[in-house]
Amino acid sequence: MAGKNGSGAVRWGILATGGIAASFTADLLGMPDAQVMAVGSRRPEPAKRFAERFGIPRAYGGWEELAADDDLDVIYVATPHSAHRAAAGLCLEAGRAVLCEKPFTLNVRQARELVDLARARGRFLMEAMWTYCDPVVRRMTELVRDGAIGEVRAVHADFGLPGPFPADHRLSDPALGGGALLDLGVYPVSFAQLLLGEPDEVRAVGQLSPEGVDVNTGLALGWDSGAVALLSCSITADTPMTAAVTGTAGRIEFPRGFFQPERFVLHRPGRDPQEITAVDGLRSYQREAAEVMRALRAGETESPLVPLDGTLAVMRTLDTARERLGVRYPGEAGYEGEG
Repeated sequence: MAGKNGSGAVRWGILATGGIAASFTADLLGMPDAQVMAVGSRRPEPAKRFAERFGIPRAYGGWEELAADDDLDVIYVATPHSAHRAAAGLCLEAGRAVLCEKPFTLNVRQARELVDLARARGRFLMEAMWTYCDPVVRRMTELVRDGAIGEVRAVHADFGLPGPFPADHRLSDPALGGGALLDLGVYPVSFAQLLLGEPDEVRAVGQLSPEGVDVNTGLALGWDSGAVALLSCSITADTPMTAAVTGTAGRIEFPRGFFQPERFVLHRPGRDPQEITAVDGLRSYQREAAEVMRALRAGETESPLVPLDGTLAVMRTLDTARERLGVRYPGEAGYEGEG
């Protein structure tokens, strides 16, 4: 592996050719230690167009061909949610390291299957949760860990888009894992669990579409410590997209765009508000790619910034919330989560 021993660029494959794949590839091409070698799609034509657009040497009209390319160090999976399990599993089975878009899978059962497969094969696997790799968020977690705001008592966060999204849009389609919770709610939930771990209680209320996906959802998470999180997500309303962390000795407030922030404000009694920034010279997709490449060069199979056990814990929370809401996707009949 070129990246693993530190000699040369890490060689990437891109699985899928949609908007997120394009944004990630554009950022990746701006990193001198990354080389985009191949792209794969279900059909040859989209793969060829994508390869021509970004100057990628190889275009595969099938996932299997991409996964079988021994020149690739890692494959980025950017399919709709409903295909994450199949696509990432295929790559892991072929011996590739995998960076898989969020939400990791449709449910925790699928997530556990991928994690077990990666660990059994000794292959690197990470969810593409760029928020965890952001230097501003990392600085916030350091301050919280060091007691800057005392003991965390409450987390507030929201993420909503105005819509409306037609019935054939991926956000409206149950077959593609549609709904606000998996696509947008994963960010507030991941943010809260980054600070407090997996909740002991999950409550959820919301509105379902005629297609059967959640379109406006509120979550109340509780911990035995007494801490709470109040979170919301929507594909019917443009929410503030802010976050706040309140402790016994202060609070931290993130402005709009908390999931990829440029700054936050630290408030403590008797002191002036303190604006805190952290700069690394990278864009959001580059940060998660940089963490993957760092881990591969270090011979790691999991990222300490985006640990697989944390990903599984978030998926358990999302599963429980969906159960409360009554959202089930095609093929989930009889499915029971891990609790």
